[in-house]
Amino acid sequence: MTSTERATIDYKNEVLRKTIHLFSLSIPIIYYYITKELALWILVPLTVFSLFIDYGRYYHKALAETVNKIFGFIMRKHETDGKKKNLNGATYVLLSAVTVIILFPKIFVVTAFTVLIVGDIAAALIGRKFGKTKFLCKSLQGTLAFIFFSCFVVLLAPKIEGSLIEYIIGFVAVVVGGIAENVSGEWADDNFMIPITMCITMWALYALLLPQLPLILQNVPN
Repeated sequence: MTSTERATIDYKNEVLRKTIHLFSLSIPIIYYYITKELALWILVPLTVFSLFIDYGRYYHKALAETVNKIFGFIMRKHETDGKKKNLNGATYVLLSAVTVIILFPKIFVVTAFTVLIVGDIAAALIGRKFGKTKFLCKSLQGTLAFIFFSCFVVLLAPKIEGSLIEYIIGFVAVVVGGIAENVSGEWADDNFMIPITMCITMWALYALLLPQLPLILQNVPN
């Protein structure tokens, strides 16, 4: 099944959805310049509020009507399924941000979360427009677009020492993130899976290849 076949909103609304998604870049950009504690003070209440609205719409008719009136045209079918009660993509973005900030060093979070935004947008728009070759659960074209544009994020993202190995680790993590984006679906939202799998990959490879680097220091901006 290609990306086009999986789509539940038209391409015009997909572009609008991803344009809104682009504003999530504020999370890694701002987080780079503030402390972990301050980031959580900001994001945890927003996440709780988003969860309240997201689940509340399944139990409160007026709230559901309001949410659907404002955002319904950019919500996917599984995000409005009253039986499954799935969360929407925006809530998953906040959940994943809180999770990776709590669990991983800042340098991983900034890279992985920026890749989430840039790579996911590229995969969705290019995959839906040109995705003709099936690869795993989506399209080869969408996955390659994710990897290609995300590699630019790795080139520009902050590093500890800036060694070649660090860039290679970033590129490997991007490939892992691209696979996670491809296979994610209703059972596991890509907004959550991409940063989690990328951070785990980077942490494992840093521990294996660069165990001497003090990752804890990356909670302080350079």
